[in-house]
Amino acid sequence: MLSNIRITENEMKYIALLENMTGATVLDCIIDEEADTVIFAVKKGDIGLVVGRGGEKIRRFRKLINKNVEVFEYIENPEKFIRNALKPARVKDLRLIDKVNGGKIAMVNVETKDKGIAIGKNGQNIKRIRLMAKRYFNLENIIIN
Repeated sequence: MLSNIRITENEMKYIALLENMTGATVLDCIIDEEADTVIFAVKKGDIGLVVGRGGEKIRRFRKLINKNVEVFEYIENPEKFIRNALKPARVKDLRLIDKVNGGKIAMVNVETKDKGIAIGKNGQNIKRIRLMAKRYFNLENIIIN
C-alpha cells in the first residue's frame, strides 16, 4: 500500500536524516504542522534502531530537528497495524467493517482504563492513527469504544 504515497522534499530530507542517524529503514514520513510533529513509519523490527539505548537516538534526533517525533512500525495488515499503533492501550476487539458506500471503518474496543491512552491528549493519538490508517489502508475512520 505504500507505493501510491507521495513524499514531499522536506519529508525526504527528514527520512534521509533519520536513516543516516539510526540505520533504520524509514518507509514513510508525514509532517503534521498543526501538532509540530514529524511522524515516521519504519520497517517492522526497526523501532529499536530509531529509539536507541535508553532513548538516546530519538532524543538526539528530536533536538536536532526541534520538533516532536512519533515513530510507528509499518505492518501491512491493517488490524495488526492499528493494534500496534494503539499500544500501550490494550485492544480487546478490533473489527474492520465494510460500509454500504464501499468505504471501510475500524471499530476498536479497548480496555476501559486505556481509553484515554488510545485517544490521547486532545485526541492527538487517535488523530495520527486515523491519518495513517487512511493513508495506508484507505480506512475512512477508526472508532474507539
